[in-house]
This record gives sequence, structure tokens and C-alpha cells, in this order.
Amino acid sequence: MEVNVSDCVIEEVLFMECKDKKWKLVVFLSKSLNKIERNYKIYDKEMLVIIRELENWEHLLKGAKFKFKVWTDYKNLEYFMKM
Repeated sequence: MEVNVSDCVIEEVLFMECKDKKWKLVVFLSKSLNKIERNYKIYDKEMLVIIRELENWEHLLKGAKFKFKVWTDYKNLEYFMKM
């Protein structure tokens, strides 16, 4: 999973690594943040996107044969990602 946040938009991308070692796009979602969410600090926005992505794609990830990773470009979430 890859997540990205701007001031007013969130982007969620789910990729799958295939047998040929190439990454294939499975799902892409882009959504505007509401008025309240736009006032969140950037690290809260990033966490919001991760939580939403896990909720939105739970049916694809739950019971998956392999582990999955969440990629974000926000360094303050590194601790959370190691848990």
C-alpha cells in the first residue's frame, strides 16, 4: 500500500508484486478531505489515510497469503510502521 496526502486530497494505492517481480496496480482511490480534516496536522492526515485504507481494503488484505507493507513518505510515522 502506498499513501499520500496534500492539504486537501488523500491518495491511496494498492499494488501487488507478481511472479515476474513487477508491481501491478490493484486499486487506486483519491478523495478530498472535508473541512475539518483539512485542519489536521500533516502526521494526523497521514495516519487518517492509513486507517481509511486499511478499512476500505480490509476485504482484500484480510486473510492474504503474504504480508503487506504500508509505504508513506512521512518520517514521523516510522515508529508506528515498525509496530
